[in-house]
Amino acid sequence: MTEAFSEVLAAIRFNEDGLVPAIAQQVGSGEVLMMAWMNREAVVETLTTGRVCYWSRSRKGLWRKGETSGQAQHLKEFRVDCDGDTLLLLVHQDGVACHTGRRACFFRALRDGALVTVMDVETDPSVLYGGNKTSD
Repeated sequence: MTEAFSEVLAAIRFNEDGLVPAIAQQVGSGEVLMMAWMNREAVVETLTTGRVCYWSRSRKGLWRKGETSGQAQHLKEFRVDCDGDTLLLLVHQDGVACHTGRRACFFRALRDGALVTVMDVETDPSVLYGGNKTSD
């Protein structure tokens, strides 16, 4: 299956750990949802299935977004930046993207010299993960 994506894989500059940062953005609204890492296998699986798959550095394995929480990401467009060292995934996000139960992981903003929460919890994480604090 890798042959089918040889051109895109050749365009990606994976780091010394075999990873590349991937930014997930909601298609249509442009909302930045999260950043995670992908390896070659995650890229190929994502392009093959249309369901976003990342590489979990903490678990040292593939992380299929939403496999625990049901909050999957469906790939709508796959982009590689000018240097080939960052990916932009335009996705349709089912529910929330962040393991904290917020729509996006970027829920804190610097305001008047302090970090302020600017996005409310939409879904209780214990409902998403059954008490397991690990993000999926």
